[in-house]
Formats: sequence, structure tokens, C-alpha cells
Amino acid sequence: MEQRLADLLSKAERLLDRVDQLLPVAPAETDWNAPAFRWRHRRGGSRLEPITRPDHITLDDLLGIDRQAGVVTRNLAQFLAGLPANDMLLWGSRGTGKSSLIKAALNRYHADGLRLVEVAKESLGDLPTIVDAVQQRPEKFLLYCDDLSFEADQPEYKSLKAVLDGSMDLHGDNVLICATSNRRHLMPEHHSDNADARIVDGELHFGEAVEEKVSLSDRFGIWLAFHPFGQDQYLRIVTHWIATLGASAQPEQYREEALRWALTRGSRSGRTARQFAVDWVGKYMQKP
Repeated sequence: MEQRLADLLSKAERLLDRVDQLLPVAPAETDWNAPAFRWRHRRGGSRLEPITRPDHITLDDLLGIDRQAGVVTRNLAQFLAGLPANDMLLWGSRGTGKSSLIKAALNRYHADGLRLVEVAKESLGDLPTIVDAVQQRPEKFLLYCDDLSFEADQPEYKSLKAVLDGSMDLHGDNVLICATSNRRHLMPEHHSDNADARIVDGELHFGEAVEEKVSLSDRFGIWLAFHPFGQDQYLRIVTHWIATLGASAQPEQYREEALRWALTRGSRSGRTARQFAVDWVGKYMQKP
């Protein structure tokens, strides 16, 4: 009898352990002093998780994109001052500084009350929930979607489109949206899309497929293009990062290696330049 009772108690304890694993976890209180957050789905619900060690890149580290940096910082300054400001789409070739510019702008304006919330594409349906979570806060929030692109049938596309449409109950006064993408209109563009284009009274009218794709990117008030760098600009960035990383070297010591590095990567970009500099300085500093 005692053994049966012990067995029942043991089974009951195992059952309670399983039930406990299914119960929602009480969310931790948000640390609003953190410079950035990531919207995460966890057991028991979704919440803002602080990013405590963001990239320390500065605006001075970004060479060759002065015009784009000027537009982004001006728009964010307006936003932080309570003035009208636009949602932003930064598009273009990989590694050309789109995401680095947003990180550097956060570092520049964090002390002025700017906070960043990183939102993955699969969480775009939660945008209204995120806005609700921050709308009573005194800080200003940049909802940031990195490397964003859609296929035509993805539901997240419509969620973002709805928030960008300007509805005041979805897009609060202390919220701005920024996306980066390799695609100009965030969606794939096919040659066949132009088949329905026609001339009406001397004006070009695109077909429904093109109009639908443009309709999303067109909702961003600021639309900035980023293009690959030329050889001279690429080498300038390499020189900047080699000096920043603490190496006292002359360009002739690394120029040919830097060009070969870019050739093997198929890209003369800021990212490629920084990666080369890290690799080269690491080797250089080990030499006796």
C-alpha cells in the first residue's frame, strides 16, 4: 500500500512538472534604459528583450554615404524634436552601409531618447502589439526590419502595408518604421511584370502586378538607394578601418591584398573593406 502511494505521488510530481513547463512565464520588467530591443516570441507570449551590447559603430566610421547619412540623421532629429518625420526604406547592394547607418544613428541619438526595436519579418503581424507596448513611453522608438523582402503571397507583407498606411491607432506619434532591403520595392521583380504596361494618351501606365509591388515601398516617405563603391572609395574605407583597429601601416603594404580580397568576394563594399581590415590587422599585429 505504501509503495503504491509512493508511486502515485511520483507520477503526480512528474505530471505537475510537465504542466509547469506549459504555464506562461511571467514577463520580466522591461529595462527602458537599454539602447535597443528585440521583439521575441517566448513561452507564454512575446516581449521586448533588451540588446545590451549593440554595435558601437559611429557615423564617422561610415565613408562614402554622406548624402544618405545626412537624410537619415535629419529625419531622426525631426522625429526626436516632435516634428513631422517619415518612415524610411534603405535599399541597395549588400554591404553598402544600410544597417550600419541605422546602428550608427542609434548610437548618435540614444542619449536624446531614441530607442530601436528590431522586428523580424515573421513578427511583422505583431507591429500593432509592439506599438501598444511603447506608445505611452516618453522615448521615441524606431521599429527596425533588417534585410526585408517578401514573396507576393506572404501575409507579413499586408501587415506592414497596413501599419505604413498611416492609421493613427497603429502608427503612434513616438514610433517610426525603418526597413533595409536588397530589393528596391521589397518584392521580386520579374520581366513578365512589364507585359501589362500600356500607353494611354501618351502616358505610361503599369500593370496591376507592378502597381501592387510599388504600393508597399511607396508608403515609405524616405527612400534611399545604396550602391557599390568604386575602387578608390573601397580603399579609403580599408585605410580607415586599418587605422581604427590600431595598425600603423602605409597603403602600399595592404593595397594589393585588399583588392584581391574584394575580387574573391565579388564586392567592393564597406562590409568587405571592414572584413579585410580585421583579417589584415590581425595578421599584421602578430608579426614580431
